[in-house]
Amino acid sequence: MNDNEEPRVIIIVGRVWRSESAAAERINVLLRAPDDDSAVRMTLEALKREGYGRAELDQIGELEGMPDEEPHMSAWQGAMEGEIAIVTM
Repeated sequence: MNDNEEPRVIIIVGRVWRSESAAAERINVLLRAPDDDSAVRMTLEALKREGYGRAELDQIGELEGMPDEEPHMSAWQGAMEGEIAIVTM
């Protein structure tokens, strides 16, 4: 990464369940990671810490700049500060 490049923020889209009998919740996870494999591992660890028993991650990509709308704008800012931001829908 060049000094003038913005750090990459990864977005992971998927579904999570708190238990086998619970309804699925759609999620977007925003975080900074050196590569996709690390991003997936970090996401799964964060979801486990938040009490989710099962996760299915459907897509991974990179955001190009700060989103225009909440809650993703705040999640992006959190990711820029080193947090793993979980947005439930």
